Amino acid sequence: MLLRNRVRDMQAGQTIHILATDPSTQRDFENFCRFMGHEMLCAETDADVLQFWIRKNAS
Repeated sequence: MLLRNRVRDMQAGQTIHILATDPSTQRDFENFCRFMGHEMLCAETDADVLQFWIRKNAS
């Protein structure tokens, strides 16, 4: 929900960088991108921190 609200305020083409510790966010963010048409640029795990870069779609 927080991601959806944040992305809503972004301009098309802008990228958001997210840090998370809950492993289920990988699945949640992939589904979010697929459903909303956004692009998951990168997903990485550094120790216990997951990092995601998501680009907002054009529409």
